[in-house]
Amino acid sequence: MSERRVFRFAPSPNGYLHLGHAYSALLNFTLARDCGGRFLLRIEDIDLGRARPAFEAAIHEDLAWLGLEWERPVRRQSEHFEDYAAALESLGAMGLLYACDCKRSDIGRFAAAHSDWPRDPDGAPLYPGTCRDKPRRPAREVLAEGGSALRLDMRKAAALAGEGLFWRERCAPGRAPDSTAPEAEEGFSLMRADPAQWGDVALARKDTPASYHIAVVVDDALQGVTDVVRGRDLFFATSLHRLLQKLLRLPEPRYFHHELILDDAGEKLAKSRSSTTLRALRDAGVSAAEVWRKLGF
Repeated sequence: MSERRVFRFAPSPNGYLHLGHAYSALLNFTLARDCGGRFLLRIEDIDLGRARPAFEAAIHEDLAWLGLEWERPVRRQSEHFEDYAAALESLGAMGLLYACDCKRSDIGRFAAAHSDWPRDPDGAPLYPGTCRDKPRRPAREVLAEGGSALRLDMRKAAALAGEGLFWRERCAPGRAPDSTAPEAEEGFSLMRADPAQWGDVALARKDTPASYHIAVVVDDALQGVTDVVRGRDLFFATSLHRLLQKLLRLPEPRYFHHELILDDAGEKLAKSRSSTTLRALRDAGVSAAEVWRKLGF
């Protein structure tokens, strides 16, 4: 390949890093190192209500302790809301966004009243389209007023994107590629995207002016990321990300959704589960070299 490949590790500063984060960071770092590529750190602090400066500082400390090096300056999402607003404005100009005043509790009650109501890959009930037929207004105008979310009209978006939406997925070592997927290039298979399973997803809310989904595709494009390496818990989100990339005419990176690090109970490590942090391991006398070995590097 003639291009210089670009990898990134993009944690959120809403808690301390654990071994699951370390695995993803080390995998991105070593893949970049082994192919002569670039390794970026991005701070995904778009959720200002949960982001904390102390956690952001800890991310830098923990990664440095592991022996990782990354390019500067580090992109912080909270400094780039204008980039996400511009992307939302583009989708709005296509007639693909609408304002929604429904609360999550409203959607939950609707789903509870309808047996077998469909859910998205994260388990949340799909939005029933209550506000879909409201008059469409510019995205900036809706967000400036507050009190509303901006939702993607999935039916219109999928129709505009057209059929044949795929992404290139790296074949994990020891795992056979999907036999139904044609080979994209050596080591990668084509995976068919199915963004409709997300329904009319919210791309912005009054308290978070851009969702993870819109921010991550914009960030990856602006930073020239060629390879998105992240956990399998984000595998299904890639369908939505490919749709947004197609609509916004953004570059298509390759993807590698790696296995998750599990605890003794077989559950994935998570900040919400108070999984053992890298800082706690360090304080207990565990060395960075031991962490590398424990994670298979």
